[in-house]
Amino acid sequence: MGIKLKKLFSIALLSTLSNAALADKEIKLSGLTQISEKLAFERINSNKNDLNQVIKNFYKMGYFTNIDVVDENNTIFITFTEKPFIVNIEMDGYKTREEDLKDLYKTMKIKKGSMYTQKKITEAKDILLSELKKEGYINSVVEIEENLLNPQSMSVKFLVNKGSEVIIKKVNYIGEKELSKEQFVENTANKEEDTISWWFGHSDGVMQFSQLEYDSLRIKDTYLQHGFLDARVDSGFSRIDFNTNTAEVDFSISEGPQYKINNILIYTDESIVPLDELTAGLKEIKDKTFNIALLRKDVEFLRTKIANKGYAFTDVNYDIRKNKENKTADIIFNITPGEKVYINDVIIAGNTRTLDRVIRRNCYLAPKDLFNLTDFEDSRAALNRTGFFQSVELKQKRVSNNLMDLVIEVSEAPTGNLILGGGYGSYDGWMINASVNDKNIFGSGLDLGFSLDHSSKKDTAKISLNNPSLNDGIYSGSFSVYKDSSVITTTDVNSTYDQTTDTLGGSMGIGRSIGRHTRVGTVYAIDKSTVSYDINTSDNTNYLTSSLTPYISFNNTDSFYTPRRGFMVNESLKYAGIGGDAHYLLNTATLKYFYGLSDLIDYDAIFRYKTTLKILEDLGQIPDGTSFYLGGPTSVRGYQSYNIQPIDDDHPYKRYLTNTLELSFPMIPKANMRWGLFYDYGMIGEDSFNEIKKSGYGGLIEWQSPVGPLQFIFSRAVNPDPTDSTSNFEFSLGTAF
Repeated sequence: MGIKLKKLFSIALLSTLSNAALADKEIKLSGLTQISEKLAFERINSNKNDLNQVIKNFYKMGYFTNIDVVDENNTIFITFTEKPFIVNIEMDGYKTREEDLKDLYKTMKIKKGSMYTQKKITEAKDILLSELKKEGYINSVVEIEENLLNPQSMSVKFLVNKGSEVIIKKVNYIGEKELSKEQFVENTANKEEDTISWWFGHSDGVMQFSQLEYDSLRIKDTYLQHGFLDARVDSGFSRIDFNTNTAEVDFSISEGPQYKINNILIYTDESIVPLDELTAGLKEIKDKTFNIALLRKDVEFLRTKIANKGYAFTDVNYDIRKNKENKTADIIFNITPGEKVYINDVIIAGNTRTLDRVIRRNCYLAPKDLFNLTDFEDSRAALNRTGFFQSVELKQKRVSNNLMDLVIEVSEAPTGNLILGGGYGSYDGWMINASVNDKNIFGSGLDLGFSLDHSSKKDTAKISLNNPSLNDGIYSGSFSVYKDSSVITTTDVNSTYDQTTDTLGGSMGIGRSIGRHTRVGTVYAIDKSTVSYDINTSDNTNYLTSSLTPYISFNNTDSFYTPRRGFMVNESLKYAGIGGDAHYLLNTATLKYFYGLSDLIDYDAIFRYKTTLKILEDLGQIPDGTSFYLGGPTSVRGYQSYNIQPIDDDHPYKRYLTNTLELSFPMIPKANMRWGLFYDYGMIGEDSFNEIKKSGYGGLIEWQSPVGPLQFIFSRAVNPDPTDSTSNFEFSLGTAF
């Protein structure tokens, strides 16, 4: 429903008033919110002898639907009726995520609280249709519902009927000779429809009109990565068949010759960093084919090397001088370091809970420090690894030529959990769990936890405290007390029986940081275990285990919750034999590697690799129940937990090796949900690793939920033996990759 402008004032009255001597009349205004009375009187006074023109000028401002003028008792009353405000905007049939709608409304230049005009709504509609076309929807229809809630409030709803998508049946690269079509397809947004378009990694062929221009630049960049410095690529030209909603796209290419690097020159102040040190780190090499991607890395390398010496605002420019006759190119770097920059202050914002000192101890730059770009980047990664924050942003705020403020803006993450719940697991049956845990209690950085878990196979109670930085220094400390009871069901040739292990114990640990990514330490633990069997209740065995476990760990990942870069390496050697009954050596080594693929495929996919090696050595006595097992969410998925187990306690498995490959993809980013594909491979044995080999594959959904990491696992075992217990579905709470 549109709003008609109703000019209800009397023309005759205005004619009379315009001829009157307004200087002697009092003027009173009402109904103004968009402009001040001061501004209104300025407009009146500028045309005081022509009130008719004054009213026209007010209408031209576009704020009013009606202006009433009344002359009464030598006073002129002017009453303004303003246009309504948009108090609600809805979108039906297009975009559902709040973040997407926020960006869309910004593009449409419409927002809540703005004044309603028909022109504004029409322009917003035109922009919306344009956005639909950019995404490949042609012949879309947008209708608008307008609801006047009251004279001052308007609700607007956009009803979208998306048109048909245009499917690209063929892409022609006209003029390509030296490079292959497959090399372009890797980088471009507009691709041909694949035969099985719905399968992962295949193209659905949907035309993206807004990307045609950028695709030509991407193709040119592909040529530049292969040394074709003179390559030209025209913007994509699409031919659409509106009867079938299909299209062909042409890219016209002129390749030119391929260039090799003749010489690399660096102009810099060698007193900052020696020239040979800079040259040795370059990716581009003389006599090799020119590659623009390597050149960009070289620019960043040179900037980092100089910025690490305190020159925060270093500029690195390059020039490419081609010799067309010889088909060679010289690369000339010109480095302008500027002045050395020191940290004036470290400003922390957004930490409503975490103490400033906890943040500062994870920042490698402090007031009066000389700026260092590596320190700057490592500080961001260290803060992300704490797991205390949903987001961390470090900004450089220039104060003067040689001073800057380092601004750390954080958004707190929920670190404390109070959990009371239950569920059903494929191995453990019905489970009940209760826990109180906070890895950043009172914002101090201390990790305090208390948990109780019960199932048909396991009962556990544990209290733990970990301080990752004693007195905000390089040392860490840990303490725990635990009680555990577990049941393992074993089936042999003659019978099936349950082995129950009851354990009561505690541990204390001390650690020390070595550099930024490495920590060494040791943990002393003592526990008493009782092993019993349901087939012979009198055959109980008691063990006292006193152990010392030195360890070393390395972690340079960029995030606690969802790493996209870096390694996690842990190596520990548990020696049981410091008194007590048990006497054995347990070596455990774990490697995790993360690599984000967004730079390669422009999509937030993550490659993950994990391998775990365990070796158990008998030094005199291995307690019953001390063995390795395969199967379950933490080893080889597709098999039930503890499925691969020793025949009896006299022949424990003492060799263990697992490998896991995963590809993780975004699912619902706002809810911290992802999905993935995996392949697991494991080996286990008594005296060698390859006595038993198992593998499994499948998919998973992972959710960083308020109660901790949660995984739903859909798996299938590869060639299981008839006696194996397999599992096609499991869920796991509290474990992540």
